[in-house]
Amino acid sequence: MTRIVIAGGGMSGLSLAAHLAVADHRHPVVVVDDGSRPVEDGAWASWSAGAGLLDAAAHRWFDKIRVHAGGRTTVLPLGRYRYRVVRGRDLAEVVHRYTDPLPGFTRQRGHVDGFTDGGLVVDGRFVRARWVFDSVVGPGETPPLDAQLVFRGWRVSSERGVFDAEIPTLFDFRTPQTHGASFVYVLPEDAHHALVEHTAFVAPGAAQDETAQREALAEYLAEVAGATGYEVEREEHAVLPLCAAQPPRAHGHVLTIGARGGMLKASTGFAYQRVQRDSAAIAWSMSRHGHPFDLPRAPGRFPLLDSVLLDVVTREPVQLERAFAALFRFRTAEPALRFLDEETTLSQEMRLFAGMPAATYLAAARRRLTFSAGGASRATTSR
Repeated sequence: MTRIVIAGGGMSGLSLAAHLAVADHRHPVVVVDDGSRPVEDGAWASWSAGAGLLDAAAHRWFDKIRVHAGGRTTVLPLGRYRYRVVRGRDLAEVVHRYTDPLPGFTRQRGHVDGFTDGGLVVDGRFVRARWVFDSVVGPGETPPLDAQLVFRGWRVSSERGVFDAEIPTLFDFRTPQTHGASFVYVLPEDAHHALVEHTAFVAPGAAQDETAQREALAEYLAEVAGATGYEVEREEHAVLPLCAAQPPRAHGHVLTIGARGGMLKASTGFAYQRVQRDSAAIAWSMSRHGHPFDLPRAPGRFPLLDSVLLDVVTREPVQLERAFAALFRFRTAEPALRFLDEETTLSQEMRLFAGMPAATYLAAARRRLTFSAGGASRATTSR
């Protein structure tokens, strides 16, 4: 009997476990996690256009978003999409509904030290497995970073009811652009409570200014949101590495999943829905072929477009607002979200890009293609 081990019990590991349980539960599955980052502490937002296996885990659903770019504020319906928020504890509960009734699905506490022929090493002990899905170690070699996404969020309690409980603000550029291409994201819980997050795209290795981000958040809350009296209940902070190129995922019997497997969209920092699609594809491949490698690949222009955008905005931060203003200039957000989901045609993309500075983006494309060609040439020479 084929034994499957999922290394890591975070969002990507649990999502894959649920999809495997539904697609083909004939084989034993073990989820190994060391407990250092409890999934219950996490939360993820995403948009989706159709029903998904883990939809019951969604805590909130929205059918509109607010954007402020190009000097104006717009509320946009999402068309066939919905924007949702999933809390970690809800995700774990829904996943366990699928996996707990199956005797072959188990959880093991332990730290994954690495992988070896025929299995992996957990706390110094060999664990045999036919297939290993890795969300914690990652591939030995990864492509160079295109940028970093630096965010700092405040969970705020405001004396006045200043937040629109029914509409999240996906991005608001009324914040200083002196420390990278920056915007503010607002995810409301009710009129008095929200996550207010300052997000910046910066070049790899750029210095981080925590004080500047906190000052930007305070300025936004006071001058834009109008929260004259508020309390910061909790602060969140992270730096996400952004890489448009797909890292090598398959290494013998090991397949990398989650953010380490390239599921973090480089131009947005969103990963949840991409992980769900990837988990469903892996489970389908396992059920049909007995291996996890029959996975769809997006057209190569999308990673290139991501790398071009990151090249432009890390050089000229003002271009991010102009790009988002162009993408979200239609009556609904659906055209932009379809593009960010990598489901558009070339003709649709040409319409979306109309009005963007062509010379700026063509110069960035030449830089990226030259860099890629140089990397391939060096790799050929080294062989």
